[in-house]
Amino acid sequence: MKKGLLLIISGPAGSGKGTVLARMLAGRDDFAYSVSMTTRDPRPGEVDGVNYHFVSHEEFDRLVAEDGLLEYTRYVGNGYGTPRAQAEEVLASGRHLILEIEVDGAMQVKEKFPEAVAIMLLPPSFAVQEARLRGRGTETESKILERLDQTRREVPLVDRYDYIVRNEDGGAEQAAADILAIVRAEQLKSARDPRAAQRYFAD
Repeated sequence: MKKGLLLIISGPAGSGKGTVLARMLAGRDDFAYSVSMTTRDPRPGEVDGVNYHFVSHEEFDRLVAEDGLLEYTRYVGNGYGTPRAQAEEVLASGRHLILEIEVDGAMQVKEKFPEAVAIMLLPPSFAVQEARLRGRGTETESKILERLDQTRREVPLVDRYDYIVRNEDGGAEQAAADILAIVRAEQLKSARDPRAAQRYFAD
């Protein structure tokens, strides 16, 4: 059985990651969505193993020391990261694992797992992104400006990604199809099938 692909999906706020991934995963069982680990307390309604893997600070620090996280960060006194063991288990089963993470985490994963496929999902333009954020009507002006500042820092690093997919207005279906096309192309790479010639002559 071939190993699954580790897919990194990044994108600024307003890129439509949730919508695109929902379209992409509808009716499919060959993908799994990575569940992050955190030291923060569960919020009302959150379920351990579904929303997050909730662990103690001691457990989190142990995993960091033992290289048990593919990527991690600390925010407002709590740790957040991607457990390596669960990721490797999914990939060994032949399913593809999706990590929806920010640029810093993506670069950590690529360093430890170079064969990961990194995809940056972008709105059509910065102006469209800003319009989408303001159109939500769910965030304060300071929060919107904070997200736009983060975009200015992160999008210039897009050349470190393997692919760019644009989510045009009303184009979530096409963006999902583009990501699935990338997955198929990556599966067919000769580097992922080093014994192809040996099997060919063995039949």
